[in-house]
Amino acid sequence: MPFNYARRLTGRDRTALANQHLGCVLAFVAGAANAGGFLAVRQYTSHMTGIVSAVADDLVLGDLDLALDGLGALLCFVLGAACSAVMINFARRRRLQSEYAMPLLLEAALLIGFGLLGARLSQVQGLFVPATVMMLCFIMGLQNAVITKLSHAEIRTTHLTGMVTDVGIEIGKALYWNRSDRPDLPAVQANGPRLRVLAMLVGFFFVGGVAGAFGFKHVGYAATIPLAVLLVAIASIPAIDDLAVRAREQ
Repeated sequence: MPFNYARRLTGRDRTALANQHLGCVLAFVAGAANAGGFLAVRQYTSHMTGIVSAVADDLVLGDLDLALDGLGALLCFVLGAACSAVMINFARRRRLQSEYAMPLLLEAALLIGFGLLGARLSQVQGLFVPATVMMLCFIMGLQNAVITKLSHAEIRTTHLTGMVTDVGIEIGKALYWNRSDRPDLPAVQANGPRLRVLAMLVGFFFVGGVAGAFGFKHVGYAATIPLAVLLVAIASIPAIDDLAVRAREQ
Protein backbone atom coordinates (compact mmCIF):
# COMPACT_ATOMS: atom_id res chain seq x y z
CA MET A 1 0.00 0.00 0.00
CA PRO A 2 1.49 3.41 -0.97
CA PHE A 3 2.72 5.26 2.10
CA ASN A 4 1.00 8.53 1.23
CA TYR A 5 -2.34 6.80 0.76
CA ALA A 6 -2.04 5.04 4.12
CA ARG A 7 -1.07 8.37 5.69
CA ARG A 8 -4.19 10.03 4.27
CA LEU A 9 -6.34 7.08 5.26
CA THR A 10 -5.54 7.02 8.98
CA GLY A 11 -3.58 10.21 9.64
CA ARG A 12 -4.67 13.22 11.67
CA ASP A 13 -5.55 15.42 8.68
CA ARG A 14 -8.90 14.25 7.35
CA THR A 15 -10.81 14.56 4.09
CA ALA A 16 -14.30 13.34 3.24
CA LEU A 17 -12.88 10.89 0.68
CA ALA A 18 -10.38 9.46 3.17
CA ASN A 19 -13.18 9.02 5.71
CA GLN A 20 -15.23 7.13 3.15
CA HIS A 21 -12.37 4.85 2.14
CA LEU A 22 -11.47 4.14 5.77
CA GLY A 23 -15.13 3.53 6.54
CA CYS A 24 -15.30 0.88 3.81
CA VAL A 25 -12.16 -0.86 5.14
CA LEU A 26 -13.46 -0.86 8.70
CA ALA A 27 -16.92 -1.97 7.60
CA PHE A 28 -15.26 -4.98 5.96
CA VAL A 29 -13.31 -5.73 9.15
CA ALA A 30 -16.41 -5.32 11.31
CA GLY A 31 -18.49 -7.56 9.06
CA ALA A 32 -15.81 -10.24 9.09
CA ALA A 33 -15.30 -10.10 12.86
CA ASN A 34 -19.03 -10.01 13.57
CA ALA A 35 -20.21 -12.76 11.24
CA GLY A 36 -17.12 -14.91 11.60
CA GLY A 37 -17.00 -14.36 15.34
CA PHE A 38 -20.54 -15.69 15.62
CA LEU A 39 -19.29 -19.06 14.43
CA ALA A 40 -16.65 -18.96 17.18
CA VAL A 41 -18.56 -17.54 20.15
CA ARG A 42 -22.18 -18.14 19.03
CA GLN A 43 -23.00 -14.48 19.59
CA TYR A 44 -23.02 -11.33 17.47
CA THR A 45 -20.75 -8.84 19.17
CA SER A 46 -21.56 -5.52 17.48
CA HIS A 47 -25.34 -5.57 17.79
CA MET A 48 -25.88 -3.71 21.07
CA THR A 49 -29.56 -3.07 20.28
CA GLY A 50 -30.25 -6.79 20.22
CA ILE A 51 -28.09 -7.41 23.29
CA VAL A 52 -29.89 -4.78 25.38
CA SER A 53 -33.25 -6.14 24.23
CA ALA A 54 -32.12 -9.66 25.15
CA VAL A 55 -31.09 -8.48 28.63
CA ALA A 56 -34.57 -7.02 29.13
CA ASP A 57 -36.21 -10.25 27.95
CA ASP A 58 -33.99 -12.41 30.14
CA LEU A 59 -34.71 -10.30 33.22
CA VAL A 60 -38.45 -10.60 32.68
CA LEU A 61 -38.16 -14.35 32.08
CA GLY A 62 -36.06 -14.71 35.22
CA ASP A 63 -32.92 -15.98 33.47
CA LEU A 64 -30.34 -13.97 35.44
CA ASP A 65 -27.34 -15.80 33.96
CA LEU A 66 -28.23 -14.84 30.39
CA ALA A 67 -29.01 -11.29 31.49
CA LEU A 68 -25.55 -11.03 33.03
CA ASP A 69 -24.04 -12.41 29.80
CA GLY A 70 -25.64 -9.57 27.87
CA LEU A 71 -24.59 -7.03 30.46
CA GLY A 72 -20.99 -8.21 30.25
CA ALA A 73 -21.00 -7.87 26.44
CA LEU A 74 -22.51 -4.39 26.70
CA LEU A 75 -19.97 -3.21 29.25
CA CYS A 76 -17.07 -4.50 27.13
CA PHE A 77 -18.39 -2.62 24.08
CA VAL A 78 -18.66 0.57 26.16
CA LEU A 79 -15.15 0.07 27.55
CA GLY A 80 -13.80 -0.35 24.02
CA ALA A 81 -15.38 2.92 22.92
CA ALA A 82 -14.08 4.65 26.06
CA CYS A 83 -10.57 3.32 25.45
CA SER A 84 -10.66 4.64 21.89
CA ALA A 85 -11.76 8.08 23.10
CA VAL A 86 -8.94 8.19 25.68
CA MET A 87 -6.32 7.24 23.09
CA ILE A 88 -7.60 9.72 20.50
CA ASN A 89 -7.77 12.60 22.96
CA PHE A 90 -4.32 11.74 24.35
CA ALA A 91 -2.84 11.87 20.84
CA ARG A 92 -4.86 14.95 19.86
CA ARG A 93 -3.57 17.02 22.78
CA ARG A 94 -0.03 16.14 21.72
CA ARG A 95 -0.75 16.74 18.03
CA LEU A 96 0.35 13.25 17.05
CA GLN A 97 -0.19 12.05 13.49
CA SER A 98 -1.34 8.69 14.88
CA GLU A 99 -4.41 10.23 16.53
CA TYR A 100 -6.72 7.71 14.85
CA ALA A 101 -4.10 5.11 13.99
CA MET A 102 -3.27 4.14 17.57
CA PRO A 103 -6.71 2.65 18.37
CA LEU A 104 -6.59 0.73 15.09
CA LEU A 105 -3.17 -0.67 15.95
CA LEU A 106 -4.56 -1.75 19.34
CA GLU A 107 -7.46 -3.39 17.51
CA ALA A 108 -4.98 -5.22 15.28
CA ALA A 109 -3.06 -6.47 18.34
CA LEU A 110 -6.28 -7.72 19.93
CA LEU A 111 -7.31 -9.48 16.72
CA ILE A 112 -3.92 -11.20 16.59
CA GLY A 113 -4.36 -12.26 20.22
CA PHE A 114 -7.83 -13.54 19.42
CA GLY A 115 -6.54 -15.47 16.43
CA LEU A 116 -3.65 -17.08 18.29
CA LEU A 117 -5.27 -17.66 21.69
CA GLY A 118 -8.96 -17.86 20.86
CA ALA A 119 -9.34 -21.55 21.67
CA ARG A 120 -7.81 -21.04 25.13
CA LEU A 121 -9.64 -17.78 25.77
CA SER A 122 -12.98 -19.46 25.09
CA GLN A 123 -12.40 -21.51 28.27
CA VAL A 124 -11.65 -18.41 30.38
CA GLN A 125 -14.63 -16.81 32.10
CA GLY A 126 -14.40 -13.04 32.09
CA LEU A 127 -16.94 -10.36 32.98
CA PHE A 128 -20.01 -12.66 33.05
CA VAL A 129 -19.03 -13.93 29.57
CA PRO A 130 -16.11 -15.87 28.05
CA ALA A 131 -12.97 -13.84 27.36
CA THR A 132 -13.50 -14.33 23.62
CA VAL A 133 -16.83 -12.50 23.76
CA MET A 134 -15.30 -9.78 25.92
CA MET A 135 -12.49 -9.26 23.43
CA LEU A 136 -14.72 -9.10 20.34
CA CYS A 137 -17.18 -6.68 21.99
CA PHE A 138 -14.30 -4.49 23.15
CA ILE A 139 -12.88 -4.50 19.61
CA MET A 140 -16.22 -3.50 18.10
CA GLY A 141 -16.64 -0.63 20.56
CA LEU A 142 -13.06 0.49 19.97
CA GLN A 143 -13.46 0.54 16.19
CA ASN A 144 -16.88 2.18 16.13
CA ALA A 145 -15.65 5.02 18.33
CA VAL A 146 -12.71 5.68 15.98
CA ILE A 147 -14.79 6.11 12.84
CA THR A 148 -17.48 7.99 14.76
CA LYS A 149 -15.02 10.58 16.06
CA LEU A 150 -13.06 11.10 12.85
CA SER A 151 -16.19 11.43 10.70
CA HIS A 152 -18.13 13.47 13.29
CA ALA A 153 -20.71 10.65 13.56
CA GLU A 154 -21.44 10.66 9.81
CA ILE A 155 -20.06 7.14 9.29
CA ARG A 156 -20.59 4.01 11.38
CA THR A 157 -19.12 0.63 10.61
CA THR A 158 -20.06 -1.97 13.22
CA HIS A 159 -23.84 -1.95 12.81
CA LEU A 160 -26.14 -1.33 9.88
CA THR A 161 -29.46 -0.17 11.33
CA GLY A 162 -28.75 3.55 10.95
CA MET A 163 -27.11 3.13 7.55
CA VAL A 164 -29.94 1.04 6.13
CA THR A 165 -32.44 3.58 7.49
CA ASP A 166 -30.56 6.37 5.71
CA VAL A 167 -30.53 4.33 2.50
CA GLY A 168 -34.31 4.02 2.75
CA ILE A 169 -34.66 7.78 3.34
CA GLU A 170 -32.61 8.62 0.26
CA ILE A 171 -34.53 6.11 -1.86
CA GLY A 172 -37.77 7.67 -0.63
CA LYS A 173 -36.50 11.09 -1.68
CA ALA A 174 -35.58 9.73 -5.12
CA LEU A 175 -39.07 8.24 -5.56
CA TYR A 176 -40.90 11.35 -4.37
CA TRP A 177 -43.05 13.02 -7.00
CA ASN A 178 -42.43 16.77 -6.98
CA ARG A 179 -45.68 18.39 -8.16
CA SER A 180 -45.16 20.90 -10.93
CA ASP A 181 -48.03 23.09 -9.64
CA ARG A 182 -46.01 24.11 -6.55
CA PRO A 183 -42.94 25.86 -7.97
CA ASP A 184 -42.72 27.94 -4.79
CA LEU A 185 -41.60 24.91 -2.78
CA PRO A 186 -38.06 23.46 -3.02
CA ALA A 187 -37.92 20.14 -4.83
CA VAL A 188 -37.33 16.98 -2.82
CA GLN A 189 -34.08 15.48 -4.12
CA ALA A 190 -32.08 12.47 -3.11
CA ASN A 191 -28.48 12.94 -2.03
CA GLY A 192 -26.85 10.73 -4.64
CA PRO A 193 -23.28 10.83 -3.27
CA ARG A 194 -24.46 10.01 0.25
CA LEU A 195 -26.58 7.14 -1.05
CA ARG A 196 -23.58 5.70 -2.88
CA VAL A 197 -21.40 5.92 0.24
CA LEU A 198 -24.06 4.25 2.38
CA ALA A 199 -24.53 1.49 -0.18
CA MET A 200 -20.76 0.94 -0.28
CA LEU A 201 -20.54 0.67 3.52
CA VAL A 202 -23.38 -1.85 3.64
CA GLY A 203 -21.82 -3.78 0.77
CA PHE A 204 -18.38 -3.92 2.39
CA PHE A 205 -19.91 -5.06 5.67
CA PHE A 206 -21.72 -7.86 3.83
CA VAL A 207 -18.64 -8.93 1.87
CA GLY A 208 -16.63 -8.87 5.09
CA GLY A 209 -19.28 -11.01 6.74
CA VAL A 210 -19.06 -13.59 3.98
CA ALA A 211 -15.26 -13.59 4.13
CA GLY A 212 -15.23 -13.81 7.93
CA ALA A 213 -17.76 -16.63 8.08
CA PHE A 214 -15.87 -18.55 5.39
CA GLY A 215 -12.57 -18.01 7.18
CA PHE A 216 -13.86 -19.09 10.60
CA LYS A 217 -15.54 -22.12 9.07
CA HIS A 218 -12.37 -23.36 7.38
CA VAL A 219 -9.53 -21.86 9.45
CA GLY A 220 -11.00 -21.13 12.86
CA TYR A 221 -9.80 -18.38 15.16
CA ALA A 222 -6.78 -17.65 12.98
CA ALA A 223 -9.13 -16.08 10.42
CA THR A 224 -8.80 -12.80 12.34
CA ILE A 225 -5.07 -12.54 11.67
CA PRO A 226 -5.45 -11.29 8.05
CA LEU A 227 -7.82 -8.62 9.39
CA ALA A 228 -5.11 -7.56 11.84
CA VAL A 229 -2.54 -7.42 9.04
CA LEU A 230 -4.88 -5.18 7.04
CA LEU A 231 -5.27 -2.79 9.98
CA VAL A 232 -1.51 -2.68 10.56
CA ALA A 233 -0.97 -1.90 6.87
CA ILE A 234 -3.27 1.13 6.96
CA ALA A 235 -2.42 2.41 10.45
CA SER A 236 1.31 1.93 10.88
CA ILE A 237 2.54 4.85 8.74
CA PRO A 238 1.20 7.68 10.98
CA ALA A 239 2.67 5.90 14.01
CA ILE A 240 6.04 5.61 12.25
CA ASP A 241 5.84 9.32 11.40
CA ASP A 242 5.40 10.14 15.09
CA LEU A 243 8.36 7.95 16.04
CA ALA A 244 10.49 9.68 13.40
CA VAL A 245 9.56 13.11 14.78
CA ARG A 246 10.32 12.00 18.32
CA ALA A 247 13.72 10.64 17.21
CA ARG A 248 14.63 13.94 15.56
CA GLU A 249 13.69 15.89 18.67
CA GLN A 250 15.97 13.85 20.92
